[in-house]
Amino acid sequence: MSRVLVTGADGLLGARITSPTSPFRDGGRTVVGFGSGELDITDATALDDTVAPRDVVINCAAYTAVDDAETDGDRAFAVNASGAGLLARICAGKRARLVHLSTGYVFDGTAPDPYEVHSPTGPVNVYGRSKLAGERAVRDEFPGALVVRTMWLHSGRATGFPAALLRKCERGDPVAVVSDQIASPTYVGDLVSALADLVAHPDPPLLTHATSAGAVSKYGFARAVAAAAGLDVDLVRPCRTADVRTAADRPRNAVLSDSSWTARGLTPLPHWRDALRRACA
Repeated sequence: MSRVLVTGADGLLGARITSPTSPFRDGGRTVVGFGSGELDITDATALDDTVAPRDVVINCAAYTAVDDAETDGDRAFAVNASGAGLLARICAGKRARLVHLSTGYVFDGTAPDPYEVHSPTGPVNVYGRSKLAGERAVRDEFPGALVVRTMWLHSGRATGFPAALLRKCERGDPVAVVSDQIASPTYVGDLVSALADLVAHPDPPLLTHATSAGAVSKYGFARAVAAAAGLDVDLVRPCRTADVRTAADRPRNAVLSDSSWTARGLTPLPHWRDALRRACA
């Protein structure tokens, strides 16, 4: 049975893939993870020493500070583009499998409908451009690699945006959240199960989207998070993107179609509302 090797194992997704209850461990499969301080994906020697033939490598390593990337573009491109391409080259050379995680930020957000996998790209910030460059580098180095785009990854109330929101609501502080950015909040537990199904599929799509079903504005999601925690939803106030000063622009519509996923008979991820209930239980 092939070993699963996870880069970026100290992040939200990587930590869940390597957890003791991960579906990747079913059947006694070995899962090993390396955090960003343990394995630098821009270091060719380190990668060559770590990746073994027949490994299933899941690349969760990424520079994800969207606003910081505007002034730290070299580092963002080093990790998200050059590092991803380097890892793909080594995986191809060793005949290891590779699953590379990407984002809906590769799109410009102006489309009226969900984005298909081959919809025109046009990232509006440095982070998105670095991730798109990474997709292309992976494809150039390893045409057989799997590239999976997702959006608004969360683990319920534990970390990230929901946790920060709930801390403010628990203090009784009002929170302004943009109502004109729309995507599919994706529960990390469901994404891990979906990735396990993808790896086990006999003919997986090379480029696909994997997000929770349904779509909602960030404001709508914030209200749902507050409600799930039993807090006052009226503390969550709507605002427009134009009212919020951030270094990086965000796509207004980052809803991703799962047609490439379901076309191969893969099971769609559960609806984001159902996932949020389970994540906050």
